[in-house]
Amino acid sequence: MADSADKKLSIFDLQEKVDRGEKIFQVTAVDFPTAQLVDRSGVDCILIGDSLGMTALGYSGTVPVTMDEMVHHAKAISRAAKRSILVGDLPLGAYHACKEDAINNAMRMVKEGGADVVKLEGGEEFASTAKAVVDAGIPVMAHIGLTPQLMSKLGGFKVQGKSAIAGAQLLKDALALERAGCFAIVLEAIPDRVASLITERLRIPTIGIGAGSGCDGQNLVLHDMVGLFDRFAPKFVKKYADCWGMISKALTDFQTEVKQGQFPLTEHSFSMKDDEYRAFLKAVDSD
Repeated sequence: MADSADKKLSIFDLQEKVDRGEKIFQVTAVDFPTAQLVDRSGVDCILIGDSLGMTALGYSGTVPVTMDEMVHHAKAISRAAKRSILVGDLPLGAYHACKEDAINNAMRMVKEGGADVVKLEGGEEFASTAKAVVDAGIPVMAHIGLTPQLMSKLGGFKVQGKSAIAGAQLLKDALALERAGCFAIVLEAIPDRVASLITERLRIPTIGIGAGSGCDGQNLVLHDMVGLFDRFAPKFVKKYADCWGMISKALTDFQTEVKQGQFPLTEHSFSMKDDEYRAFLKAVDSD
């Protein structure tokens, strides 16, 4: 566990960590309590991911998530995170029309949401957009491979870069985004050997999610890793706990105990002194 008094991390701390041969830890959180848990655990980066559309808002995917919804959640998370770098996802439509949209929405995520940096999905076709945001003074984390915002274009949830040509394109994407000034890049759902080669060729850190152990760091969604979601989990997710089962049992036990008169007991109730109770009865009866 990290000391809550630890200093706020920066993107330069991430690079120094990788240069020392250490791994980066990034976890996706959605609200104040989950961000508190992640921040205090010693995780380097909290991703304010648009996956909150599924974990917090009940959408079937990330596509419906709006910029306003992202800023709303970012505000709550920024109040909790004192140490971790806050990475604010820009949702679909926030940067796809023009560079001006990208800059304005990146500014919103930082100024209103309290994020430290932003994340953009897309390959070399978005490199100039990423550069525009970086040039405007906001650090950018790139994201290539499986990009959930463009799921329709990719034909669904599929591993990317499995062919020689597709793998080579991922490397081109990564290099273009590095040249654009991105400080790190997420590699999602790509073959481990492709991810390892990309990591070797880049100077900036790579953070894998379903990209093998050769990346400079790893990312998981908190709800997935602690079993706080009743849904299909991708192959790359490791479930470290079953919070869904624990909470379900607690809710069932609560109802059973109330039904059977086992809750609340005396220790869960507030008392009144006998003389005050007698005075209370007298006051009631006199009305």
